[in-house]
Amino acid sequence: MTVEVSLPYDKEYISQFSQGQNEPEWMKNLRLSALEKSESLPLPKPDKTNISKWNFTEFDHHVTGDRIDSLDELPGEIKDFLDEEKEQQNLVIQRNHTVAYGTIDQKLKDQGVIFTDIGTALREHSELVEKYYMNDAVHMDEHRLTALHAALMNGGIFLYIPKNVQIEDPIQAIFWQEDPKASLINHILVVAEENSSVTYVENYISHNKEEKTSANIVTEVIAKDGAKVSFGAVDNFEAGTTVYANRRGVAYRDSVIEWALGQMNEGDTVSENITHLIGDNSHSNAKTVAIGRGKQKQNFTANITHFGKGSDGYILQHGVMKDKASAIFNGIGKIEHGASKSNAEQESRVLMLSSDARGDANPILLIDEDDVTAGHAASVGRVDPIQLYYLMSRGISKFEAERLIIHGFLAPVVNQLPVEAVKRQLQQVIERKVY
Repeated sequence: MTVEVSLPYDKEYISQFSQGQNEPEWMKNLRLSALEKSESLPLPKPDKTNISKWNFTEFDHHVTGDRIDSLDELPGEIKDFLDEEKEQQNLVIQRNHTVAYGTIDQKLKDQGVIFTDIGTALREHSELVEKYYMNDAVHMDEHRLTALHAALMNGGIFLYIPKNVQIEDPIQAIFWQEDPKASLINHILVVAEENSSVTYVENYISHNKEEKTSANIVTEVIAKDGAKVSFGAVDNFEAGTTVYANRRGVAYRDSVIEWALGQMNEGDTVSENITHLIGDNSHSNAKTVAIGRGKQKQNFTANITHFGKGSDGYILQHGVMKDKASAIFNGIGKIEHGASKSNAEQESRVLMLSSDARGDANPILLIDEDDVTAGHAASVGRVDPIQLYYLMSRGISKFEAERLIIHGFLAPVVNQLPVEAVKRQLQQVIERKVY
């Protein structure tokens, strides 16, 4: 199967879809412009991964889902993501392309916090969304997949935190691809104003082992001066879904953006996690864990680019590959001229559990400034026999010893997720994929 040059969706369809969603005129115009540009823009070219035959155009664009009145109506597989012992005050559940459930704490609303689906945000907060949507972080015309995203966006979240508002409890979104052919073309836009803070966690889940579709996810996190955003995600798409995920942050003076990403997809995946440290003393900590199995092909790029003085960036990527799976892990720390006193650190490690598995860890440092510090570490190999021997000498079986080593290897991201139910669910997915 080859990627089609033209989509089965034309300008008339885009216009009708936008009008049907009651979107503002600027959004319809952006969609139409993006559709036109998508026909001439090239696909992205991830390092050492040929995606020219991957499926990015075979999907159903608009599939509704039933709304629910109570979380008790959810199937167990979705309930597993929720801390049932706690009241769910800040939660959105997207079912296919319909918001099935949504709630926000009234106290947060009174403080001016906006947490809603992207469609509602476009209707009710048009000017605020327009200010940030595909402007500061991701641009529509970067390549064909960003253009297709802009043209066909059909879901997502808008989260806005006003100046000086500190949100203590995590904000959570669940994206449930219930229909096997529905494509989640989600746009997540998080804006944290000066001296605000928020923790946001999202989950993706599907069950289409055979039916072909794709997911095209773009996330933009804007952290203004002194703001802190902790962003956690667990992606768990089935084998039939080809995934392109572009998660990008822009950090201004004294701000912090933290990423904790669990990449548990079963299908072919390209994932970009890029943070621009624009302001002085800005900071980003980007952690990713991934597991590959079967004949899965994956490409992960984490990039922190330093523009501000005294900025600090740390990248950690840990992957586990088994069967005939392959993955590329690129960790890129770039310090631009003028970003003196900055620090760029990175670590990329891959465990291979079978002789046919392939992993490639590429640490890359690009330094255009003298007065900086930087470092990197990379390794690709099998489970450390010394660690294995040590555990087995304590009476632990080889199977259990290997299991403990792998869980410890992936723990840096698992332990950082703030929602206990999501943490448990990720641990269960790891168990299922590795054993």
